[in-house]
Amino acid sequence: MATPLTLNAASRSSAHRWKVLGVGVAANASFSAAIGGIPTTAVWMRSGYHFGNGEVGLVLGALGLGLAVSELPWGLLTDRWGDRPVLLTGLFATSAVLLGMSVFAVPSGFGAAPALGWLVFAMFLLGTLGGSVNGSSGRAVMAWFGEGERGLAMSIRQTAVPMGGGLGASLLPWLASSHGFGAVFCALAAMCAISGAFTWRWLHEPPERSHRADAGVSQATTVAPLRDARIWRVVLGIGVLCVPQFAVLTFATVFMHDAGHFGVAAISATMGALQLGAMIMRVWSGRHTDRRGNRRAYLRGSVVVASVSFVALAAATALGVAQLPYLLAAMSVFAGICVSAWHGVAYTELATLAGMQRAGTALGMTNTAVYVGLFVTPLVIPHVLAATSWPGVWLLAGVCALLAWPLFPKPARA
Repeated sequence: MATPLTLNAASRSSAHRWKVLGVGVAANASFSAAIGGIPTTAVWMRSGYHFGNGEVGLVLGALGLGLAVSELPWGLLTDRWGDRPVLLTGLFATSAVLLGMSVFAVPSGFGAAPALGWLVFAMFLLGTLGGSVNGSSGRAVMAWFGEGERGLAMSIRQTAVPMGGGLGASLLPWLASSHGFGAVFCALAAMCAISGAFTWRWLHEPPERSHRADAGVSQATTVAPLRDARIWRVVLGIGVLCVPQFAVLTFATVFMHDAGHFGVAAISATMGALQLGAMIMRVWSGRHTDRRGNRRAYLRGSVVVASVSFVALAAATALGVAQLPYLLAAMSVFAGICVSAWHGVAYTELATLAGMQRAGTALGMTNTAVYVGLFVTPLVIPHVLAATSWPGVWLLAGVCALLAWPLFPKPARA
């Protein structure tokens, strides 16, 4: 029989898990403000740093490259050391790098700009340190929540990506145009430092960790994630489906400016609406799949819807909808939401396949694939745009999304 002391401890543990989830959301949102917000300053980066589209793509791609090369090592360290030390290290180190960038990687008031190589290195270092946030916060959430609620919990955590991106998209273009990139980097540094303080206060291992780990062992693989073909297929599927998402996040502002002739306010509102819609859909999808137990079917359906939305955007752009810029913006927002809604469901399915004890490694694998896409996408888009046009960019994004369909596992037969 459970004693009152045991019941009180269980009650405190149950309540504390929401604080842990809040820490995961804050940590991801603070770094996502950089990932999703810095690309929305691309127009001002071109003018402030005297860059062309190709150079802007290289700078933004360096951020993705740093994430790509660091995610798996950070995931392995998370499984070995635990969530707390990795997340604290990453958040405070990222904040320090951003503060350094606010001093040494910004244009001067006399029109001089730092060398391209220096800014590329700074973005690479930012991504390398920030790669610690994703896997460690995801593993912490998996440890504190049970199987019947992990889809919702992970989806709420994943809302931090569009939440932070939306905050960055709403705030950073204004800061860049009005106060310069020093203010941009300082604001991001403050967000990471505040999230680090929350992590220091609330994140620790759950008292019933061994119980939670055993609860999912029947569905978890006994093979190491790096040697499991099922996990690699899901990892590749997630990575491929993120490419059209990054196409929107990195170059939609340039598309809106060049094709729709949008100003600062319209660009910020459009990108903010995209991120808000993605955040709402991620929460809904997590709750929906928890209730119905249909994660795999939902993932495959999301691939088809995302692909169709980008093909429709390409067709509309080719047919001259640029003469109706707000319709163009609405279609861009719709495509961006469709290609962003599935994240929490996919990460939950992946972590369930791997098992809690290996979740850090599995999440590190998939984040590596994701950020390889973040590195490659902004490098490729300027060349596709130069060779074809904006309809060609969005059509290629739709085709790329469809390639993820055979990679996601088929729903289990009844």
